[in-house]
Amino acid sequence: MNTVFITGANRGIGLSLIQHYLNQGWQVHATYRSAASSSDLLSISDAKLSCHPLDVTDYSAVSALAQQLPSIDLLINNAGYYGPKGYGFGHTDAEEWRKVLEINAIAPLKLAEAFFPNLQQGQLKKIACLSSKVGSMTENTSGGGYIYRSSKAALNSVVKSLSNDLTTQGFTVLALHPGWVQTEMGGPNALIDTQTSVSGLSQVIQNANQEQSGKFINYDGSELPW
Repeated sequence: MNTVFITGANRGIGLSLIQHYLNQGWQVHATYRSAASSSDLLSISDAKLSCHPLDVTDYSAVSALAQQLPSIDLLINNAGYYGPKGYGFGHTDAEEWRKVLEINAIAPLKLAEAFFPNLQQGQLKKIACLSSKVGSMTENTSGGGYIYRSSKAALNSVVKSLSNDLTTQGFTVLALHPGWVQTEMGGPNALIDTQTSVSGLSQVIQNANQEQSGKFINYDGSELPW
């Protein structure tokens, strides 16, 4: 039985990932920040699911949890924070920027570091980070979005460095774009639902090998430009 560790699993894409991997018979470890906002996750009754309260920016807690858990085959860094919307040039909230960078770029690396021993003991040795196409320099033709764009560009850089450091040790490290998804973050006008996104993402993760390590891949399997 394979084991997956998924952050930010209380709603949206994270919750759909949980349901997908449970349906596939995986052992699933899921994290959530607050029980008050995680009723859908905590109401799932499945012996294969273990839920862990965790703030992904509390790195001592991350390390302590990693030391308590057995081998992990797949780490999915899904937890993310968008930050403020609707601001323009000249109105950037520096404190919010720091928070978004912390959650979206620093925490995924610290999770990879903390769970590295668990992943070494696993069979698949895969790390998947939920990025976004808005982090692509090539795709940025409209400007704005300084906070979220820069955080995902930073995450992409983390993924690239991780792939260079770990691929020779049997790891596959991916940056994934989930599509524009109908979630609290994506909004009601988004193009696809979470099930469509997760179906594609899980297929990309399953099919990926070390040759794809360090790639930026869309949920439909196509490669995205940096």
